Amino acid sequence: MVHALLLARAGIEVVVLEKHNDFLRDFRGDTVHPSTLRIIDELGLIDEFLRLPHTKVDRLAFDTDGTLRTFGNFSALKWLGFKQPYIALMPQWDFLDFLAEKASAYPEFTLVRNAEVTDVIVDGDRVIGLRTPELEVHAELVVGADGRKSAVRAAAGLQVGASNSPIDVLWFRLKWRPGDPQELVGVIRKGLMMAMIYRGDYWQVAYIFPKGQNPRDGSLEAFKERLVSVQPNLAQHVSDLHSWDDTSQLDVRVDRLKTWWRKGLLCIGDAAHAMSPAGGVGINLAVADAVAAANILCGPLRENRLTEADLAKVQRRRELPTRIIQAGQVFAQNNAIEPNLAGDLSPIRVPKIVGRGPLLFIPPIIVGRGIRPEHVRTPDAHVS
Repeated sequence: MVHALLLARAGIEVVVLEKHNDFLRDFRGDTVHPSTLRIIDELGLIDEFLRLPHTKVDRLAFDTDGTLRTFGNFSALKWLGFKQPYIALMPQWDFLDFLAEKASAYPEFTLVRNAEVTDVIVDGDRVIGLRTPELEVHAELVVGADGRKSAVRAAAGLQVGASNSPIDVLWFRLKWRPGDPQELVGVIRKGLMMAMIYRGDYWQVAYIFPKGQNPRDGSLEAFKERLVSVQPNLAQHVSDLHSWDDTSQLDVRVDRLKTWWRKGLLCIGDAAHAMSPAGGVGINLAVADAVAAANILCGPLRENRLTEADLAKVQRRRELPTRIIQAGQVFAQNNAIEPNLAGDLSPIRVPKIVGRGPLLFIPPIIVGRGIRPEHVRTPDAHVS
């Protein structure tokens, strides 16, 4: 949607095919990082965007031993010129509806709902469009941005490289109650890790477990007791879980296409590189891909001179930050997360130096700024 907005704004005709009738699907990436907020600001939309329902996180806090400690403070991003030095937690359907509304102001933009892609249309060795059960859309360029289970990349025959993830995530909601903190809280013990994300009137909880050991294979009551044994303040909260149907499993993957493109087609976001939920970077990396792709492809598309070299340039621009972030995620999964998913729920002792001095600002800079952040370089063809 970001990529389509940028191209339509530049005067290029764009059709977006959306599988569903709306964007109302839960348990998706809702962490809008400062790097993405800056892109929205560069489009002149930040004031209106921040009027949408959202909560702000300006620090990273973890409970490892029964006390809440700050491990990172986003205020450091002010030194790097960020006007919004925080994470905005916003339902992704609101974000997508906002983008669709803004893109619809341009006559070059068309959104087709209930359009599930089933195949690519090929002429010789070139992809020239997409096929759904109801229609065909022919295009100079097809952009696959349909997630980690991308139908576009599968139909195009693009090969996924090695994948790595020893964990999965169970998502669920607990009502926020008076007296609860209003921030993003990580809870870590020997044998248990979860993130509690404050969403105004509820907590969005990510419970991490070893792949193949789904808590839903056991007793819900035992699961609740396990949560309360670590966080006694959740004794009332867990009553919000009535059945396993109140939870949703995320199949965590960290993978990457060997080549993100073929003639006439490019994949970006999770379709090109599935990310772990660690750090909440997925949506922001995808937006950066979208901006970089628009910056690189806008001129060739407007001048009808798009080549494979242009598509390869997008991958070269975005593959390095993807590799660096994925390497960090895999390292964290293999060395910090998985080894601590077995144990007796005892506290984890963290060196006092962690979260102090310069170390207080390094994690937010890496997460909030990102690796090789992108800026909007495409023109607005509708401004005289």
